[in-house]
Amino acid sequence: MKKRCLMGFLAVCLPLSLLAAGAPATKETPTWKAGAAAFDITPAEPSWMAGYGGRKKPSDGVAQHVFAKALAIEDSAGTRMVFVTLDLIGVPQAVREGVERLARERHGLQPESILLNASHTHSGPALNRSDVGDYRGGVADATYAAKADAYGAALPEKITRLIGDALVRSGPATLHYTHARAGFAMNRRLRVGNESQIRNSPNPDGPVDHDVPVLRVTMADGNLKAILFGYACHNTTSGTYIINGDYAGHAQAILEEARPGVVALFMQGCGGDQNPYPRGTLEQAAQHGRTLANAVEAALAVVTQRPLNGPLRSAFGHASLDIVDAGRADLERRARSRSKDEKSRAEDLLKQLETKGALPKSYPCPVQVVQFGTDLTLVAIGGETTVDYSLRLKREMASIPSALWVAGYSNDVFGYLGSRRVIVEGGYEGYSANMWDFPGPWATDSEDRVIGKAYELIRSINH
Repeated sequence: MKKRCLMGFLAVCLPLSLLAAGAPATKETPTWKAGAAAFDITPAEPSWMAGYGGRKKPSDGVAQHVFAKALAIEDSAGTRMVFVTLDLIGVPQAVREGVERLARERHGLQPESILLNASHTHSGPALNRSDVGDYRGGVADATYAAKADAYGAALPEKITRLIGDALVRSGPATLHYTHARAGFAMNRRLRVGNESQIRNSPNPDGPVDHDVPVLRVTMADGNLKAILFGYACHNTTSGTYIINGDYAGHAQAILEEARPGVVALFMQGCGGDQNPYPRGTLEQAAQHGRTLANAVEAALAVVTQRPLNGPLRSAFGHASLDIVDAGRADLERRARSRSKDEKSRAEDLLKQLETKGALPKSYPCPVQVVQFGTDLTLVAIGGETTVDYSLRLKREMASIPSALWVAGYSNDVFGYLGSRRVIVEGGYEGYSANMWDFPGPWATDSEDRVIGKAYELIRSINH
């Protein structure tokens, strides 16, 4: 308990100037190769912004540039892994597929050797026309819709070039895992009194995951090269018309300013039902970014950081999620809604039902596992993953010697991925949010299918 309290004190209270040096370095023989690169993906002109459906105009300024970043790692046997982080709302399935194809052609990378993760900032550019104008199929401004489509279509090429840059810059390195805690995330699913309805509101008694996992990359000359870190919280502090990376963008910028030449990469955790509080302004986004950066600095100051050894192993697959059939009657009811968005989506689904005779019954959720020997296991899950996924895996795998890192928002951010608890309770993350993209909610066994796929992949690389 004393150690945990000390870590919290360090993360919140100590200035960066006292922590920037990190833990005392010890001379180690490099057993890895690693390289990192960053690419500015800030739109060159005003663009529609993704994340909030109520926006009525394009961006009108840039408070902070947004980036794509890559960390390439290779073990002594030549096995490679590339982590790509994006200051964007998500990873569209088409972007993941495009990167897979190009990275295989140009760099010989297999799908399991590429992990794409989005910070989920709601202050970045739209990636396709579905985020433009009236949000879903409404009267969208054709100019900005075309710009959004072009922006998203260009991402696979840009990301593949970025991966190449990271690979070219690789050199002998050592890897360490460490972690700390940050406390500004709070569960946002609140049941008031005896109401069955779940409100989107701060819930101080709801489940959270305040862990801040950190992977540090040190080159053969002893200099820090890259910091990959994570946190489980919606990246939604600010809601302006100004482009910025929100708290995750600020945290990365602060860490890089303290260490010129270092690439700091943020990997979003299972924050689907977590919000940053307080929230609403650019100043609060900067405040939370400082808190998270301090937590990373606290982790880097820990003397007993875990050295990572090989071999490097990875596996990639999909868990098939069943979609509960809402039925024609429910679609017809939704088509009479006063909400233009809900009405439009229901009408589209009814047209699909008429022309195709059936609606989608399942969706493939990507699941990926990366292992650094017996020292660190990283599980990456697609969708806007709610916190129960991380908490369950950490609880069930508590006895293994490997440290565990669980990321959401990876490889295909197709919509909310509620746990069994969240789906049964309903509310935004469990039901209504996904009705824009799917004809019905996920089946209640979705959590078991995703966790089961993670265990299957772990077994496949340890047979």
